[in-house]
Amino acid sequence: MSIERQNIVRNAGFILALLLVFMIGVAARVILIQVKDGEKYKDLSNQITEKVDTIYANKGNVYAADGSLLATSMFRYEIRMDVVTIDNKILQKELPALTKKLSILLDKKSAYYEKRIRDAKLHKNRYLFIAKNLNYPEYSKIRSFPIFNLGANKGGFIAIQKTVREHPLGKVAARTIGYADYRGRPGIEGAFANELKGKNGQRLKQKIAKGQWKPINDDNEVEPKDGKDIITTLDINMQDIAHQALLEQLEKFEADHGSVVLMEVKTGEIKAIANLGRTSKGEYYEDRNYAVYESHEPGSTFKLMSMIVALEDKVIDTATVVDTEHGEWTLYGRKIKDSNHKGYGEISSARALEVSSNVGISKLIYNGYKDNPKKFIKGLRKMNLDQPLGLPIKGEGIPIIPQPGDDSWSGLSLAWMSYGYGVHLTPLQTLTFYNAVANDGKMVKPKFVKEIRYQNNTKWNKVFDTEIINSQICSKSTVKKAKEMLRNVVKRGTASNIYSDSYSIAGKTGTCQAQYWTDSLYYIASFTGFFPVEKPEYSCIVVIHKPTKMGYYGNIVAAPVFKKIAEKIYTATPEIYTVDRIEVPYTSLENSFNKYNIQAQKSYQTMPNVKGMSGMDAISLLENLGLSVQFSGTGAVKNQSVAKGKRIQKGKTVFLTLT
Repeated sequence: MSIERQNIVRNAGFILALLLVFMIGVAARVILIQVKDGEKYKDLSNQITEKVDTIYANKGNVYAADGSLLATSMFRYEIRMDVVTIDNKILQKELPALTKKLSILLDKKSAYYEKRIRDAKLHKNRYLFIAKNLNYPEYSKIRSFPIFNLGANKGGFIAIQKTVREHPLGKVAARTIGYADYRGRPGIEGAFANELKGKNGQRLKQKIAKGQWKPINDDNEVEPKDGKDIITTLDINMQDIAHQALLEQLEKFEADHGSVVLMEVKTGEIKAIANLGRTSKGEYYEDRNYAVYESHEPGSTFKLMSMIVALEDKVIDTATVVDTEHGEWTLYGRKIKDSNHKGYGEISSARALEVSSNVGISKLIYNGYKDNPKKFIKGLRKMNLDQPLGLPIKGEGIPIIPQPGDDSWSGLSLAWMSYGYGVHLTPLQTLTFYNAVANDGKMVKPKFVKEIRYQNNTKWNKVFDTEIINSQICSKSTVKKAKEMLRNVVKRGTASNIYSDSYSIAGKTGTCQAQYWTDSLYYIASFTGFFPVEKPEYSCIVVIHKPTKMGYYGNIVAAPVFKKIAEKIYTATPEIYTVDRIEVPYTSLENSFNKYNIQAQKSYQTMPNVKGMSGMDAISLLENLGLSVQFSGTGAVKNQSVAKGKRIQKGKTVFLTLT
């Protein structure tokens, strides 16, 4: 064997030996990993190919007292397109049909979509945006379109599902219903977020081809628990009445913002609450919950509180005479004036409240408590006027009742606060006091929620009883006097413009000057009261800020809103008197009725004109005619999909557009 051949054999043997040693080392390492670190690497592998997926619980719904849906969770879909996966031949053939259908559904020209899709194909875009915020019917429709109906792999169809919170009534009472998201947790949804959200579940999934995941087991590791439903105290009809009445007045006076709250006297249940602010375009929407958070000087509505304290302390009686002079009184060099610049002369304290005399009320309180102002403050605090209501809804404004020793206290403070300056209350705090007067002195806490309900499982339900803040704010005799004075405010005082022989109202007007930061002085008009006076069922407050047109006094700006609400509620719930049935045959009347009924049935075979009617009334009328009604917006009917006079088809859907 040649030397060269020997060298080759020797080198090959050396390499073979090295390979053998390497293989033995690898085998040893594999055995070591399996024995020592096997579980570690198995877990690491599982982490890459397995994951615990969250199963989101269904969020609970929010309902009105009658079961109407106020807030619910709904699926919304975002549609995208992986243009790369689509075969060129399919794209060329089907693209015109796809873009035509997209144009019809999404209200853009088909050329727009064709250009975008062709550009996306050229640039190999695998995530082209098509549409967002589609509801389920729209999602089902777009999924059936040409190309998209081939699915994800061949048609490039990508659907991203998300859950959004919807308010079926639109913006009506939106700030009170609230939400629990990036904007914070205002309103009922924020207050009861934990109850509504439920508990998420878990499911183990395994990674398969193309980045997709499939469940490993048929059963979930942890089952999700749906959220509980919230049953509010809100009444849909009353809410609609309050909202529209406030909106009309804000528009009429071009005011900055306003609020209305309607409360059930005995229970404290809030039946309606509307808060509307003005945009730069002059439109109104629910932007802040003014009734709950906005603490401001109440003005003349506070005169009732002052009178009750003085009556309880027997500093005055309703017959006590006070000299209002010529509508002006100077105290410590500052003038206190009445709106009636001629004054009222010598009048009783009750009459001073009826005509809302600043001079009369301030004289009565100042002369009665100037030597002991703390006694007056004590009387106000005894009626809980210095305490927040403790609402579940966050953001309640803090009441301010000044007292001697405060930095803001001066010789004028007692007189000023007697007619609502220097003190601060929210509209709901003021209403709660007036509601206590209507309730014979018992102050109850405003209630927004009647019940928390877990589906049909009554075991987990929670019912909210009426909470009493103060069992008796003052004596029964003082309450009786207060009711009579408030009744006379409407009958012959500052609110006589809303008096009616048909129903009884008691209440107090309020007009206050205010100033925010660098703004010039402006007015706050208000009216607070209850009805019917004989047996109060509802209390209500109306507050309108910064009216800029046609007037600013409480009786002109705010009181008419109260009257509209009271009128419509009286009309909707009239007193019914029954008598024993008397069987008397009236043949002629019966024949007339039958003839009329035949005519009526004929007339109801055609579509009535519901334009201008309130949404609630129009829906009720059309449903009684056998029609199905869908609507958008709130307020009065602006448009109807079936024209007046067209023949009615039972079960046909009519679409209404509300203003």
